Amino acid sequence: MFSPAISYIASQLSGDQPPESWEAMYEMAGENNGFVYQGARYEGLTVNFLELLYSAGGSVVNDDASEATADSEEVREVLGFMSDGIDSGAVPKAVTTYMEEESRRAFEAGRATFMRNWPYAYALGKDSQIADDFEVTTFPSYSGNEGAGVLGGYDLAISAYSENPEGSLAFIEFATSPEQQIIQATEASLPPVLTEVYDSQEVQDALPFATELRDAVRQAAPRPVTPVYPQVSEAIYTNVYAALQGNKSPDQAAQDMNSDIQEALETF
Repeated sequence: MFSPAISYIASQLSGDQPPESWEAMYEMAGENNGFVYQGARYEGLTVNFLELLYSAGGSVVNDDASEATADSEEVREVLGFMSDGIDSGAVPKAVTTYMEEESRRAFEAGRATFMRNWPYAYALGKDSQIADDFEVTTFPSYSGNEGAGVLGGYDLAISAYSENPEGSLAFIEFATSPEQQIIQATEASLPPVLTEVYDSQEVQDALPFATELRDAVRQAAPRPVTPVYPQVSEAIYTNVYAALQGNKSPDQAAQDMNSDIQEALETF
């Protein structure tokens, strides 16, 4: 059973409409207190990169994940956009050391105007000193295309080696029931896996952006589906990180990413 995890943008610009595009958000971030996301050399950076790439219409593998497709203009464009964000100061250089918690703490400490994070951070933010000072929205457009999220994951599955598969199934059915999904959404701001739960008054009260969150789940796409995904992800975040650090040009990072992904795919 799959439970979606979807990211969002939080903003401390009270009274303002959220920016309609990533380009506009970076410009506003540069004029204010910056934008933080997960830019460390790990899985989180893969997701942050893919969110922009999917919106740009790009990909890193073909439909059946048999061939790398990262040596493309879309990949170069996104790498350039992310690198320019750091060079311009819209994104602090420290982002290259940030995972989820570092981003959240920087945002809650008032050291950023915008933050990209997972919904879990909403509940914690509402229990912090900025509880009344931020709003949440779905991803803006990029390069003229609709914003795109990346499905991720907290998952419930039954091991083939389980000694009690019936009990495991019973727990999954319990955890994904409407009653339990409401608790998870209202107490931990985790995205429900059942569409109707988003319409619950309890969820609407706890998550004022519940409708937008459901829309974000619907517009999201999965990470590359392949048995060698860990190697593919490493190929992505290693080269994105090199571009953010200025150690590779967007062109070289795209070429190397493509070669590294292709090498990983050929191991299966």
